[in-house]
Amino acid sequence: MLLSLFKRKAPPPPADLPVGDGGRTEALLRRLEWTVLKRLDGLLQGDHRTLMRGTGLDLADLREYQHHDDVRHIDWNVTARLQTPHVRVFTEDREMAAWFLLDLSPSVDFGSGEQRKRELLQGFVGVLARLISRHGNRVGAMLYGARGGAAVDTVLPARGGRLQVLRLLQLIGADAAAPPSRGAKEAGATRLADLLHAATLSVRQRSTVFVVSDFISEPGWEKPLGELARRHDVVAVRLLDPLELELPDLGLIPIRDAETGEQLMVDTADKGFRQRFARIAAQREATLRESLGRAGVDTLELSTSDDLANAILRFVDLRKRRSSLRQGRPAHLAPTLSGAAA
Repeated sequence: MLLSLFKRKAPPPPADLPVGDGGRTEALLRRLEWTVLKRLDGLLQGDHRTLMRGTGLDLADLREYQHHDDVRHIDWNVTARLQTPHVRVFTEDREMAAWFLLDLSPSVDFGSGEQRKRELLQGFVGVLARLISRHGNRVGAMLYGARGGAAVDTVLPARGGRLQVLRLLQLIGADAAAPPSRGAKEAGATRLADLLHAATLSVRQRSTVFVVSDFISEPGWEKPLGELARRHDVVAVRLLDPLELELPDLGLIPIRDAETGEQLMVDTADKGFRQRFARIAAQREATLRESLGRAGVDTLELSTSDDLANAILRFVDLRKRRSSLRQGRPAHLAPTLSGAAA
């Protein structure tokens, strides 16, 4: 019987699995498993409950209402009897779905160091999807701009297993082997609201949703993000590069908008220009963080200079702190965990 199992041929890949990458995706996943997942093993004790929060059906406890609790879980009978709002605490489901909403617009192809934001996105999604799927959970994805246009053009239904993670990584890296050429047609400005609206309509079952983007987008995404967070457990994973926050003195250099194609020459030797750039970047950072905070989502900032394993540990710490807050235990929770917090 055992001999027949070893002789059995592997099933052919599904029809929707991209092929022809010469084994690059398999090699990437193996590298992530050895260099990142192996480091995380033993450090993520209790990771099932911290990575994904479920509602469940079995009542586990009653406790006083906290600021971040879902009002739908208020037990009105107990509240009326004790004259203090109380909420039901449920046993978490063991099998859930996680969805990755991935912004693959041209701006994520930028990187001033050894890796681009797209490569950072691919590594983070690969590690997290593998962590989630090996617990028996399902992962799915919606990709914005994967085929070069400013639209949601690829949907990967939620499934489990390592093959699903490979399929997801191949979709992300399909056109990432080389940066876009100068003559490539511009996709146009990113409309992140389109991706969030599509997820609201498509993802019906309560899930953990990761919105992975650099949030360089036309305005208007804040409201749909808040609507998505009211139905699902949403984590905003913000990609950034140090050069987007502060310019060094590089002399006269050309700067090109990756999404519109507009180019201009700037003199980075001008100290006043660098100061104005840093001031505008800081204002944008403050506005972005305020918008994410109002939407009520957990936020993790990933820099292209980050160590991926440390970034995952920051994310787990964020989930532990938020879980403590939801369960009524005291916790000092910062709304955003960035590279500086590592």
